[in-house]
Amino acid sequence: MRRTELIGEDKQDDDAPDSNDGDELLRQALSEIEPLPDPMEDMERERDQFRALAQRAQADLVNYRRRVAEERQELQRNANSSLILKFLGVVDDFERAIAMLPVDAAGWQEGLMLVKRNLDNLLESEGVSKIEAAGKPFDPWEHEAVHYLETPDADDGTIIEVFRDGYRLHDKVLRASQVIVAKAPTVAHADSDSPLNS
Repeated sequence: MRRTELIGEDKQDDDAPDSNDGDELLRQALSEIEPLPDPMEDMERERDQFRALAQRAQADLVNYRRRVAEERQELQRNANSSLILKFLGVVDDFERAIAMLPVDAAGWQEGLMLVKRNLDNLLESEGVSKIEAAGKPFDPWEHEAVHYLETPDADDGTIIEVFRDGYRLHDKVLRASQVIVAKAPTVAHADSDSPLNS
């Protein structure tokens, strides 16, 4: 019996896990366990997200303020442009009146020219400028052709006369210039078979 006990003990020793095997099992178990997230990393990540959100909100606010200021300026310009357009008709009439003054009304002419200069200065102070058109190529964005005139004295498409002055308010065309545009003369080609040539 004693022998069987010894054999049994040897057998048990072979089946018992080695201490090295236990360490290996522990290392393996630890490697399979996911580490707990670091609370500091989470807080830093959230802080960065909130900072980015705040920066976007601040940029949106700056853009909104800029857009509102631009819209306010545009509204003011549009309000000014409708008033100035009405005023330009008076300026046109005033210029026609000066042009029709008799020669012997020199005193009147000087006074009216002074008023005209004041009108021009007032328009200029509001950002209104006259569109220079005479002698320039026709531009449909700035000019309105009221007539085409065949002439050999000017290049085709050149403005030869301004019928009514045009004006800009800052960079925007307020009123197009009404102009007469040069057209190259057409040369009648005679047909040799035409009865008129016989």
